[in-house]
Amino acid sequence: MSVLIVDDHATFRRAARAVLEAEGFVVVGEAADGEEALRAVAELGPTLVLLDVQLPGIDGFEVAARLTAGEGAPAVILVSSRDASEYGELVEESGARGFLPKDELSGEKLTALLR
Repeated sequence: MSVLIVDDHATFRRAARAVLEAEGFVVVGEAADGEEALRAVAELGPTLVLLDVQLPGIDGFEVAARLTAGEGAPAVILVSSRDASEYGELVEESGARGFLPKDELSGEKLTALLR
């Protein structure tokens, strides 16, 4: 599965890449904000976008909604250092497949959300 990691913190992007690559995912790119994420998805065509909720510019909820609106859209999993309960129904309304706290990131949990 090819993955694009979108987060404004380089430290998290590096850690997520290490975790996912160690578990057999192919990380095809990274993006630091919403606009860069939209461009990267168009260029790289990942099957999964690991998308931070809080981004500069366009937030993760809006990016998810834009990415999941079309045919052949990638799966989107939202991540945050905050608890999902803080976002109410925004996760469901975004079109994302699910939400994962950053400190629980694993290939197993991502795969479970994609089923």
